[in-house]
Amino acid sequence: MSKLGVRNIDGYNIRLREAAKNNESLTRTVQTGFDRETGKPIYEEQPLDLTPLPFIVVIVDEMADLMIVAGKDIEGAVQRLAQMARAAGIHILMATQRPSVDVITGTIKANFPTRISFQVTSKIDSRTILGEQGAEQLLGQGDMLFMAGGGRITRVHGPFVSDKEVEDIVSFLKAQGEPEYLDEVTEGDGDDASGDLGSLGGADSGDEMYDKAVDIVLRERKASISFVQRHLSIGYNRAATLIERMEKDGIIGEANHVGKREIFGRQPDED
Repeated sequence: MSKLGVRNIDGYNIRLREAAKNNESLTRTVQTGFDRETGKPIYEEQPLDLTPLPFIVVIVDEMADLMIVAGKDIEGAVQRLAQMARAAGIHILMATQRPSVDVITGTIKANFPTRISFQVTSKIDSRTILGEQGAEQLLGQGDMLFMAGGGRITRVHGPFVSDKEVEDIVSFLKAQGEPEYLDEVTEGDGDDASGDLGSLGGADSGDEMYDKAVDIVLRERKASISFVQRHLSIGYNRAATLIERMEKDGIIGEANHVGKREIFGRQPDED
């Protein structure tokens, strides 16, 4: 979109259709290397793919789970995505069954002007979602409050969606095109671990890396994936594996509802 000078997906697709209609070839300038004699960069014109971009919908099914795993990282990513998405034409749907302030933070809430609340248990939960009370008085069974971008709240009733209707919608979406999966999400820790070990000099074995992680956790009395990741300069998958191993070995406890873990182990000099 930046190469074509457009602001959103609609503008991008309009520009592509105009180019195709006029038999116009759209190109972009790409650096392909450096000149061996002068050292100056070499640029080439490459044609742009004229396939229109589909609309993008990002769905976060349960925000609380993500906040427990890596709250600060997720909050920053959601904030940046929400800010850019509104301008680019990307739609974001975020849901949670635990509307507490540690899940729906002020930063996240400020970037979601349109909100829906079903029946909640307290006025505090209602204010967390909508900024005012009222959702605690709803009747359930689809009774909900809808807040549009201007802050005006309307009471509406959501329809019941059966399993058959859900299957029909999913089948329709599947028929629109082949899925394109991100292999990085499901890749094992093998490549990630080797890259992480290389950043520490390449001499550490898996056990030595684990010992370092345990030493840092016991010394600082903090245990989280992002904490280990930051101090050891390793990837997320590797840090998550180390934290899981510490929990299995009884050095740290399970993460509570806000993501904090109790430290059971002690350093030798504390005995």
